[in-house]
Amino acid sequence: MKLKHILIALSLALLGWFIYDTMSIPSVDDLEGDFKEVAFYRNENNTGPVIRVYAVTVDDTLWEQMQTYGDYMPHTKYGNTKVYFFLKDKPFPTAVQPGESNFEARFQEFAVAKYEKDAMSQVSFVRYPFE
Repeated sequence: MKLKHILIALSLALLGWFIYDTMSIPSVDDLEGDFKEVAFYRNENNTGPVIRVYAVTVDDTLWEQMQTYGDYMPHTKYGNTKVYFFLKDKPFPTAVQPGESNFEARFQEFAVAKYEKDAMSQVSFVRYPFE
């Protein structure tokens, strides 16, 4: 009887630790800068490379926070993920598409950073990518 109570208590403690650990994983909501995804594209190809393009607004040029935000974005092996950052009080695109030019050229001057993780999982982070 006593062993049964110990095993139940141990199981409950372990379950509580699993729940706490799962709930305390950092996410984009924990970052400073009030990040808001304003445009997103993902191709429908699930058998080849998956292409993701995001346009995100931010309060200020918090470079480390932007890089961390990009690291949190989903990435598929052999796929490509691009995140363009714009200041929220400046013009920004509301639609993005695949290809060399991911949004209208008139918004390029307002892009403050570009995060990209390529097919080989190499990360690049460029400040003011269109200057």
